[in-house]
Amino acid sequence: MEIQKLIDKGFAVKTFHKDAIVYEPGMQPRYVYFIKLGEVRMVTISDEGKEFIQGVFKAGQYFGEPALLIDRPYLAFTIINKDSQIIQVSKNDFFGLIENEPGFSMSIIKTLSKRLFYKSMMLEELANEKAEHRLLTIINYLLAEVKVGEQLKVTRQELADMTGLRVETVIRGVKLLSSKEEISMVRGKIVRVK
Repeated sequence: MEIQKLIDKGFAVKTFHKDAIVYEPGMQPRYVYFIKLGEVRMVTISDEGKEFIQGVFKAGQYFGEPALLIDRPYLAFTIINKDSQIIQVSKNDFFGLIENEPGFSMSIIKTLSKRLFYKSMMLEELANEKAEHRLLTIINYLLAEVKVGEQLKVTRQELADMTGLRVETVIRGVKLLSSKEEISMVRGKIVRVK
C-alpha cells in the first residue's frame, strides 16, 4: 500500500531521530511500521557487541509485520539509520487492511516471500567458507533492487555486517571482484550494468 493512501485514511506520521530504537528483542509487537522518509536497519547483536544486519528498510517500505502476524516477540533490534518519518499501523488496523484491501494482501505475501528468500540465501552463504563468494552473492542480490546504471547505496561496513565479514575483508573482496570483472565499479562505487 502506498504511504499516501495510509495518510489519506487518517494514519498519523511520527518522527524518529537517528539511532532511536523502534523496538528490541523480547518486546511484543503492536504495530507494523511504514516508512514515509528515512531509513531503518534491523540487527541482531552478538555478546561481543557486533551487529549483524538482518535488513535495511527505506522510504516506501515497511517492517515489523512477521512478529505481529504470528504474535511472537521481536527477535532483533530495529534502529533508525537517519531521521525518519514513520506511520505506525496498529495490529487491528493492519488486519483490517489485509482483509479489506486485496492488493495490500498480495503485497504482504510478495514482501514476506522476498524476505524468506533472502534469509535462505544468506544461510547458505554463511555456510560457505569463501568470503569472496559470500560477498558476490549479497552484492548481486542487492543490485537486483536498483536500476541499470545506478550505484549500490550500501557502505562497506553494511556489507560487512550483512555477510559476517570484517570491513577490511570486504574492501579487499570488492577490489578483487572488480579486477575479475565480476562487479562493475564507477568512481569507487558498485554499479549495476545489466
